[in-house]
Amino acid sequence: MAQVKSQRPRADNIPLAVGVIVLTVLALSLGDALIKLTSGNFVIWQIFVIRSLIAIPVLLLALAVAAPAGLRVPGDLGWVGLRSLMLVVMWICYYLSLPKLTLSAAAAAYYTLPIFITLFSALFIGDRISPKGWIAVFAGFLGVVLILRPGADDFNAYAILPLVSAMLYAGAMILTRSKCRDHNPLVLSLALNVAFVIAGALAASLILLLPDTLRQGFLFAPWAAMGGGEWLSMGLMAVAILIGSIGAAIAYQNGPPAVIGAFDFAYIGFAALWGLIFFAEVPDMISTLGMALIVGAGILSLRQ
Repeated sequence: MAQVKSQRPRADNIPLAVGVIVLTVLALSLGDALIKLTSGNFVIWQIFVIRSLIAIPVLLLALAVAAPAGLRVPGDLGWVGLRSLMLVVMWICYYLSLPKLTLSAAAAAYYTLPIFITLFSALFIGDRISPKGWIAVFAGFLGVVLILRPGADDFNAYAILPLVSAMLYAGAMILTRSKCRDHNPLVLSLALNVAFVIAGALAASLILLLPDTLRQGFLFAPWAAMGGGEWLSMGLMAVAILIGSIGAAIAYQNGPPAVIGAFDFAYIGFAALWGLIFFAEVPDMISTLGMALIVGAGILSLRQ
């Protein structure tokens, strides 16, 4: 730790960070579309475990070839572990909210995360947020609201869960920037996928203790049998989580969280694309206006 602290801070590479976060949300949005397509076939814990068990050997091989030193246990394992735990709990909270909220209400609550990233950046790592930066964050959030347009009746006590997810993600990205900045992104991705396997295995074991009447649905159903199509779906989801988990680490290591967080809004545009392709969902004029606001917010964030 002393050696790391004595090194000069690494310079930001904002073009790299922005490009990577856009690719990241592209992959994650596709992965989420695949999860929606297969949610009737798999329980979420099965996805957690099998998806990550496919990804982990790939990460180990990549580390062995490109960065063998990364195969050692990190000296500051606590920060890496905390980051992984926060991200796993983030996804659990989000999926727990879905049975009680419409998807639009849950997503709208979750996409307050750039606001939390901006706040946490200012509070915990001293990033200066200009007025343009704040305008970009709120313009992007307004764009999300225009696209999703959740009804007031959708919000209830369960709406707290996506807000918790947003705060956890923001906190994890602040940790990426402040405490895990010098870690190889492959190591951070490996730690996250190991955490997914542990959490999924524990949840699956606990579900076995439930009575049969409760063992149903996306969260509590038994594991499904795996055929060729199911393994293909899992493989595609593994590719998505590989790109997403590595890309998020690279992006937040190389750019201020408030700037990179604004580009997380690109997820909404990609989600609309996958909705059109997979579910024949066509955005209306108000949704198109929302997407334009999101793009404008991203451009404005680069000028703060």
